[in-house]
Amino acid sequence: MAQTNVNIRMDEELKKQFDAFCSDIGMSMTTAICVFAKKAVRERRIPFEITADNDPFYSSANMERLKKSVAQMEATGGTIHEVNLDD
Repeated sequence: MAQTNVNIRMDEELKKQFDAFCSDIGMSMTTAICVFAKKAVRERRIPFEITADNDPFYSSANMERLKKSVAQMEATGGTIHEVNLDD
């Protein structure tokens, strides 16, 4: 089967950690990515659960703060501001 190159960008520290992990389990990063790709194609899904459990945005304290902010905005009329994430 013909081979091709795939270039990806990732955080430098994440790359170092992933490389060390792959080395610890006895495979290269290329092999790990190929295993992921084959399993994703075979199952037609991301082969693991993706959650926001560890994301501080979804913490109960932040969710409570957001609910209070929404309630305050609804009570006072508030002003909507668009956020430009490209800056």
